[in-house]
Amino acid sequence: MEFTPPGRFKSTEQFREHWTTLDPSLGCDLEVEGPDGPLARPLFVSDRDGGTRSIGNRFCVHPMEGWDGTEDGGPTENTLRRWRHFGQSGAKLIWGGEAYAVQPDGRANPNQLHLNPDPGVDNAANLARLLDALKSTHLEHHSTTDDLLVGLQLTHSGRFSRPHGTTMSPRIAELNPVLSEKYGLDASVHILTDRELREISDNMVKAACLAADVGFDFVDVKCCHGYLLHELLGAHTRSGEFGGAFENRTRLFRETVEAIKAARPRLMIGCRVSITDTYPLFRRDGDAIGYPKGVENHLPWRHGFGVNTHDPTESDFAEPQRFLELCRDLGVFMANLTVGSPYYCPHLQRPAAYPPSDGYLPPRDPLCEVQRHLQVVRTIRALVPDLPLVGSGWSYLQEWLPAVAQHEVRLNMVDMVGLGRSMLSYPTLPADVVAGRPLQKKFLCRTFSDCTTAPRNGMISGCYPLDEHYKAMPQAVELKVLRKKASQA
Repeated sequence: MEFTPPGRFKSTEQFREHWTTLDPSLGCDLEVEGPDGPLARPLFVSDRDGGTRSIGNRFCVHPMEGWDGTEDGGPTENTLRRWRHFGQSGAKLIWGGEAYAVQPDGRANPNQLHLNPDPGVDNAANLARLLDALKSTHLEHHSTTDDLLVGLQLTHSGRFSRPHGTTMSPRIAELNPVLSEKYGLDASVHILTDRELREISDNMVKAACLAADVGFDFVDVKCCHGYLLHELLGAHTRSGEFGGAFENRTRLFRETVEAIKAARPRLMIGCRVSITDTYPLFRRDGDAIGYPKGVENHLPWRHGFGVNTHDPTESDFAEPQRFLELCRDLGVFMANLTVGSPYYCPHLQRPAAYPPSDGYLPPRDPLCEVQRHLQVVRTIRALVPDLPLVGSGWSYLQEWLPAVAQHEVRLNMVDMVGLGRSMLSYPTLPADVVAGRPLQKKFLCRTFSDCTTAPRNGMISGCYPLDEHYKAMPQAVELKVLRKKASQA
């Protein structure tokens, strides 16, 4: 597939011409306005006391899954370094900072931060170290934390749990024939019982209470990327209290949110959700790289959320609308929207020029997938206009990110611009944009996917090509080999 990477365009006008050729309904501002522009303006959101909180600008740092914690679930210096970078970034909304597993078996890797039931582990002190590192750095570089909102993402990795190494130890909500084939799972795979699901919910509440007590402003009850609560949203074939009807599939989320509200009434609650999914098997070889494989053999599709059951490569927003209305009615202050999963549709979930080691080459210009992210948020904004939204998928825009982001915020299509992997290579991008400074192009994320390839192969996650800290690690050489193999897959 031939396409022009964003860095090859010589001017905003040239980029906009290509951008609007791909989708004429989208736009791009020609001038980024800096401290007087839409991206620098505060956003006011409702708190749990019936008042409002000010978020100082329109940049959000997405939660990311670290592979650099201690075995007992605490932060290392590499973890704290990332959190200091988040504080330095200038972004005024830190959405979780980290994916925090609520019990050991729900870790996506052995070194993921998690709630450890061992009485000898001080979970509160571990979380307090993270929050202090972020907030003290933010105060040092940006004078105040009064308009900073910091959350903690609560997760159980479900199907993608790997608590003991790179081998999956899945804890699933329902059998999925395609994912079972993809990952070599048979009927003996552990399906979580209703009782086990309630125990996970209880641990989410415990983690939320801990976060509130050490000073986090909110928690994210995570429903995205194929992890447990996202899989439950699409568990149409599961029996019992947590499967089948929409009311059952949303039960664990609903009960968890209500329990957190009862336990810590002042703690704000958000939700990062894969608001639409897709068929989860894509070709890795031949002339159809990156296209669905065997979808015709699995119709109607009964294992997804926000998908057309007769063509699961297409969206159906009826249930996503109901879910976000439920979020609003439960008092969720904001929804952070993403699509699909980095495990089975990385070209869509995380648009990139280069695939991770377990991925495949993009089937079309990755800007088309960025545009799908934007169009999904626009659709949800029209369906649920009174719920603040964070958008995803921006990093592949590279030097044109501020121009497109400003356009979407200025038109009120999205409230917050959520950045993930680009924060690893260029953490001060938000501060530079808001201040009106030129971008430091040498630090822009060029989507080499090493930050994904590294953890897929048991290494800590970071930006090995652009961050000198990671570039000096011995794994950087190994990753170059893995990246070359992935690009040729």
